[in-house]
Amino acid sequence: MTDRIVSGMRPTGKLHFGHYLGVIQNWVELQHKYESFFFVADWHALTTKYDKTETLRKDVIDVVIDWLSCGINPEISTIYVQSLIPEIAELNVYLGMITPQNWVERDPCLKDMAKILRSKDGAASQINYGLMGYPVLMSADIMMFNSNYVPVGIDQVAHIEITRDIARRFNNIYKTDFFAEPKPLLNNCSLICGLDGNKMGKSFHNDIKISDTEEVTAKRVMTAITDRSRMRKDDPGHPDECEVAFKYWQIFGDKDKVQKIRCECEKGLRGCADCKRELGKTINEYFAPIREKRAYYEAHPKEVEDIIQSGSAKARTEAQRIIKEVRHIIGMY
Repeated sequence: MTDRIVSGMRPTGKLHFGHYLGVIQNWVELQHKYESFFFVADWHALTTKYDKTETLRKDVIDVVIDWLSCGINPEISTIYVQSLIPEIAELNVYLGMITPQNWVERDPCLKDMAKILRSKDGAASQINYGLMGYPVLMSADIMMFNSNYVPVGIDQVAHIEITRDIARRFNNIYKTDFFAEPKPLLNNCSLICGLDGNKMGKSFHNDIKISDTEEVTAKRVMTAITDRSRMRKDDPGHPDECEVAFKYWQIFGDKDKVQKIRCECEKGLRGCADCKRELGKTINEYFAPIREKRAYYEAHPKEVEDIIQSGSAKARTEAQRIIKEVRHIIGMY
């Protein structure tokens, strides 16, 4: 039997390069090796944006369109929306009953989100019940399909540990080996920096979106931070101290191109502005096929909706099978 992976994303709107390079590119490869379940985590979106749901449905659709455009294949992967699988909520209740409070409080994912909230709203901001239960709901997402692996970056490995702990505790309490203890599947991709040198993020306004036009992309690339110590065009440059542009070249350029840019920069033969103009063209060429595919799905919304509904129906059938077993193991009526 083929091993299974489960992974999801919050619907935060159109995705950026960081999502593609750090997550989606890896999913595209993994879907050919594992039975793959990819979900849009709209319940998780409510944990921090319960009062900002005006664009939630559109954001869900945009995420799915980006996935499809980048190569997630609905013929071999199951694409679904979290809230269309009510069995996840039922499993969340059962797991919440057996999860000690201190397990939840020490979860690094929860701590990170609480820190972000407080930085935005001040020290007096309250963590709601839904956010407090985020680690258990995350575990329910993974355990709902009895996943063997969860694709994550190295910085997210600790987030999977609570799911392994909960699965182990469930099995111990109910004297079963029903739930697998999912393992992290590392993507070996470091965090993608934004145009300002910090982590790329929509809320930081330092991102380039997959769906951006060539013109917007070119303009955004021109704002990228380079070598701050370089004052004139013909000054010798320091590629390893170039905070953003050279890092992007290492992603989007081939080995020979990167070496050529390094040599020209170090000799003062390549100005930063010219370098970023060429970089913008290279990035646009890289994403041209993806953007063409995205335009197709934008023009065919019914096809996207059919993919969401059929994938969610398939996922729910499997969820119903598993929750039936869980109810039996626990001894529910």
